[in-house]
Amino acid sequence: MTRPQMQTGDQARQTTPPFRARRCLAPGVIAVEARSDRAFPRHSHDQFGIGLITGGAQTSLSGRGTVQSDRGDLITVNPNEVHDGIPFGGPERSWLMLYIDPRIVSDSLLDLSEGRIAQAEFNWPSLRSPSARALFQDLYRAATAEMTDLAQLAYESNLPVLLSALCPGFRTDPSHLPGPVMRAKALMDDDPAAALTLTDLAQASGLSRYHLVRSFSARTGLSPHAYLVQRRIALARRQIAAGATLATAAAQAGFADQSHMTRAFTRCFGLTPAAYARAARQI
Repeated sequence: MTRPQMQTGDQARQTTPPFRARRCLAPGVIAVEARSDRAFPRHSHDQFGIGLITGGAQTSLSGRGTVQSDRGDLITVNPNEVHDGIPFGGPERSWLMLYIDPRIVSDSLLDLSEGRIAQAEFNWPSLRSPSARALFQDLYRAATAEMTDLAQLAYESNLPVLLSALCPGFRTDPSHLPGPVMRAKALMDDDPAAALTLTDLAQASGLSRYHLVRSFSARTGLSPHAYLVQRRIALARRQIAAGATLATAAAQAGFADQSHMTRAFTRCFGLTPAAYARAARQI
């Protein structure tokens, strides 16, 4: 009888997907396990992100400047916060991530603060805290467990405990964008699928096209074009999670076709829309 051969570390890495979305027992939460040498370009998500670097290290742009995160560090990102991610000190890094809809975070913080928090924002893009790390690991295990009454209770108990530990890293007085930039941003936020031109955005802002591009990029970290792509990705994500077909989601989000959506979605999330759909719909 021939004994099965054990995989080497290199072979195991070759057969393990670099990005894997896991089902979560709570609607509005997506878990991602990743191991990659990819350098992510500037992008944003429409959810809160809380994660853990499990191997290697990376540097990343954040709302607080460029930070370095090493193995064992927690990483956080706010909705619509422009960030990137680049391996540091080695060819790749690995991490666990929970992407959580803002309403879930807001509801939890409102419970913790008896209704006094109007808007939450993480102040710590990278945090080295053994106690917070343990809380995240407990939450991740609970969120990705098989659906049982006990698992649901563990998740619902662990989320506010972790957010309570991170509460000093939240603020309730977010800065506001200047009027011209806000007007152009609002036009894209109100209808991301609309066929907007730079002239449309400039007219809405009251600036010349050149000054709008400079001001918008300086204030948000993204060009107007890149920002609109991010808003369309966010809209497509919500459509997919709600059960729309990929072709329908692409059309409703304003992409020229499904392939355009897939390329943009994968650049942002590291996952294809199909992989995201399987996790988001609990398939």
